[in-house]
Amino acid sequence: MSTPTDRARRGTPEDRARHGRAARKDVPRSAHALWLPPADRPDPVATLERQDRDRLPELRPVRYGRMTASPLSFLRGAAAVMAADLAAQPHTGLAVQLCGDAHLLNFGLHSSPERALLLDLRDFDETFPGPFEWDVKRLAASVAVAALENGHARARAREAARAAVTGYRTAMRRLAGLGELAVWYDRVDAGSLLPLVRSAGRRHGMNSSLTRARRRTSLPALGRLTEVVDGRLRIVHDPPLLEPAGPADMATLRKTFSDYRSTLTEERRHLLDRYRFVDAARKVVGVGGVGMRCFVVLLAGRDADDPLFLQIKEARTSVLEAHLPNGPYVHPGHRVVSGQRLLQAAPDLFLGWMSGPQGRAFYWRRLHDTKDCVEVAGLGPAALLGYARLCGTVLARAHARSGDRIAIAAYLGGSGGFDRAVAEFALTYADLTAADHAGLGAAVAAGVVTAEPGV
Repeated sequence: MSTPTDRARRGTPEDRARHGRAARKDVPRSAHALWLPPADRPDPVATLERQDRDRLPELRPVRYGRMTASPLSFLRGAAAVMAADLAAQPHTGLAVQLCGDAHLLNFGLHSSPERALLLDLRDFDETFPGPFEWDVKRLAASVAVAALENGHARARAREAARAAVTGYRTAMRRLAGLGELAVWYDRVDAGSLLPLVRSAGRRHGMNSSLTRARRRTSLPALGRLTEVVDGRLRIVHDPPLLEPAGPADMATLRKTFSDYRSTLTEERRHLLDRYRFVDAARKVVGVGGVGMRCFVVLLAGRDADDPLFLQIKEARTSVLEAHLPNGPYVHPGHRVVSGQRLLQAAPDLFLGWMSGPQGRAFYWRRLHDTKDCVEVAGLGPAALLGYARLCGTVLARAHARSGDRIAIAAYLGGSGGFDRAVAEFALTYADLTAADHAGLGAAVAAGVVTAEPGV
């Protein structure tokens, strides 16, 4: 499998399109529908337990508590399980920089440096170069799981999954006809959600998601995350989700802050130098990442009412790396940051990476930048279908920046055969996810793993 940019650097558009169409001989588009769990499929709970070996033990029950909440939550935390399943299938060899976890709940709203509100990918812990269809299948499967969880008929779930793939295919074909700069600056504005807001109605949460995202800046976060103690601003104590950093962690964070600073460009270092270090705390985030070391740092700029919250999160080997050729980055933090910069239309100004104690890799980013996700729970069939199609469009835009969009578009074609095949896969995988979720519940009931729900 060539690297994402290798083929895009050479050959005429006609040559690249022929290469994409030739990939159909190795993996016909209809073949994406055919998938059965192999007899020797690894036990999902055992796969999750292997990931626990170097996680903070006191937070493992929180992770399992979040994953047992629903099949959709299970799928979100089980990226390693799905990576192994996808690797058991033939793949096209048409490589892109994968998000690695293109789950429906990992799309959301965020603000560009110009304060434009965009719909984009928002989780890059598993980013790695690989075959484009792996991200598409994870998105489609999560859409099918969400639809069934919302009580939609199986035909509706298939239709919603197909809409995600159709959104991807039609966007990739559009992008294949554009020049390089036009592709690079392409983006999906949050205004694309407005028709869905009107059709879904307030009760389904889309309108509130847009409202929250527009209001969500560092100043409201200052009130939620901090308190005044002995006349000094401090991050609040809310165990186990938010706990003050101890003296040793605080000293380490101050040291690594300087190392992180060196990975920023000169003008961003200049901006960061206008802030001073105030406080830090350990923070629990996400589902699959619970138990990995994560901190939030409070900085102050002009005065106490000018805060900057940065998040420092441990970066580890991507779940995709066991199944694909070596990637270009040795440092996991560098991998995450570079992947985000490639995939996001307007990446965070403060993205950076460094190594911490015991050689652990970390990456830094801004904690609050008007991020929010659409509340998919309770969305009706029409609204979920529309949102799924938008997410497919976003994913195509992200992939087109690194992979050979012309070859991928030629492979996908204009008939919709790929869409139908992946939708069938998605429905099959939704059934498997329900069984895996039940298996985790059984493991909790048997005491194999401990879950702390509702945290």
